[in-house]
Amino acid sequence: MRKILSISFTICACLFAKAQKIEIKPYLQDATPTSITIMWQTDKGEESIVEWGTTPKLKNKTKGEAFDINFTEARVHSVTLTGLKKFTEYYYRVKTQKAVSDTYQFKTPPFASDNESFNLVAMSDMQYDHNNPDKYGEIINEGILAYLEKEYSGNVPENLAMVLIPGDLVENGTKYHQWKDHFFKPSEKLFAEVPVYPAIGNHEGNSLFYFKYFSLPENGSPEYAEHWWYKDYGNTRILGLDSNKGYRDIKQQLEWLDKVLKETAQNKDIDFVFAQMHHPHKSELWIPGEEDFSGKVVEKLEKFTEESGKPSIHFFGHTHGYSRGQSKDHKHLWINVATAGGAIDNWGEFEGRDYDEFTVTQDEYGFVMIEVDPNQGDPKFTVKRISQGNQYQKKNNELTDSITVWKYTKEPHAPQALTPDKQEVTPNEITLKASQFKSDRKEAFHAASNWQISLTPDFQKPIVDNWKQFENWYYKENRQANDDLTDEKVYKLLKTGTTYYWRVRYRDQNLNWSPWSEVATFTTKERLD
Repeated sequence: MRKILSISFTICACLFAKAQKIEIKPYLQDATPTSITIMWQTDKGEESIVEWGTTPKLKNKTKGEAFDINFTEARVHSVTLTGLKKFTEYYYRVKTQKAVSDTYQFKTPPFASDNESFNLVAMSDMQYDHNNPDKYGEIINEGILAYLEKEYSGNVPENLAMVLIPGDLVENGTKYHQWKDHFFKPSEKLFAEVPVYPAIGNHEGNSLFYFKYFSLPENGSPEYAEHWWYKDYGNTRILGLDSNKGYRDIKQQLEWLDKVLKETAQNKDIDFVFAQMHHPHKSELWIPGEEDFSGKVVEKLEKFTEESGKPSIHFFGHTHGYSRGQSKDHKHLWINVATAGGAIDNWGEFEGRDYDEFTVTQDEYGFVMIEVDPNQGDPKFTVKRISQGNQYQKKNNELTDSITVWKYTKEPHAPQALTPDKQEVTPNEITLKASQFKSDRKEAFHAASNWQISLTPDFQKPIVDNWKQFENWYYKENRQANDDLTDEKVYKLLKTGTTYYWRVRYRDQNLNWSPWSEVATFTTKERLD
């Protein structure tokens, strides 16, 4: 009797030992109109199978590979499905021997020629905050998923094309458990149905885990695979860049960027370029986080937009708060998409600065939704900040900022330079006055003015070049409140007995500048001794 019990116990133990468990539920990577990569992690087992189809019956089966992740029995599985149909919904589940996932859905991207509208989410800096450990899960479930359910009809894959994350996915990328517990688990409902594309941040620590967990496009510099890359979705090209120490100074990255932007400028299928990198060029909440490399990227994107006529954005994080700005002379947006979990950089907590480029900065949690409309007549995109508030005031998916940018320019009318004109003025009491804003675009309003004063009528070297925007939310206050942008006080001390030239131009809320006004003149009075 004891022998039979012993044999039975051994058989049960063996069966138990062979059972697998899914530790990281399936998540989507590197989607194209005809393919997609599906990854997951089990505690053991080499079998990597995805069962899939256009109905829940899952008539197809594709095998992939499994590889070590942490020098244990745990395995990351990667399966690439090919031969898919463009812009089509599929069902799938993953299988590693006895470990079988639930059934999920995804939707393949369209080609640019299909002219399909789509949405994407950008968020960053969800690294674990010990004082608020559940915040990232709230951003995913009460934020993104709840927002999609309320604002759009249909399921998640129908309404969201991809998720962009410009860095700091975990608190310490070298700690194995953080990837499973702090990043993948809170986001499993979203990433099982929508592809995620991160750009590496400083908290990842250039960890091998980052490069094993993600299957990013391998179209960057071959010797720096997955550090920088691009991905096309419809009429938009997404760029992922590495702004971290040890990589931001590598010349190949900026050379690669030049090459990609040159090709993109000539690519008739691409209307917009969205770049993501972790570090800011300028940061109103946290100046020490700024990096010169990011400024070089911004200059290249501005030049690209100017020469190609294709609007662009650079998404970033690092500073834990939202900011939205725009380049002065280009249709280029600057958007800090943090924070999706990391502790907020509160106003006054660190050294900050009120930059001319930024119109909105908020020390709040949240995410950014971008809606892309590829309308052949006039493509556009709309950026929306969806806020979850902060520790002092909670917000429930509140729209706190929005901007729409069209590819093609519809200029406001050139303003008139009214006064002073051919007048003599006191050098220390000058107010420039121009006409009211006018535009043929029905919804357009006066969003910015640019005033210049020069000693020469060609304005090659203006001595005054003031740029004011209709709002400037800094430290919870709109510093531009009650400014109608049609006059400008000049505080610069001007020479007496001198003739000056001045002009002005107006911008609408869609980043369209008017032509310059006709040039007006004034002469400063001689000093009376």
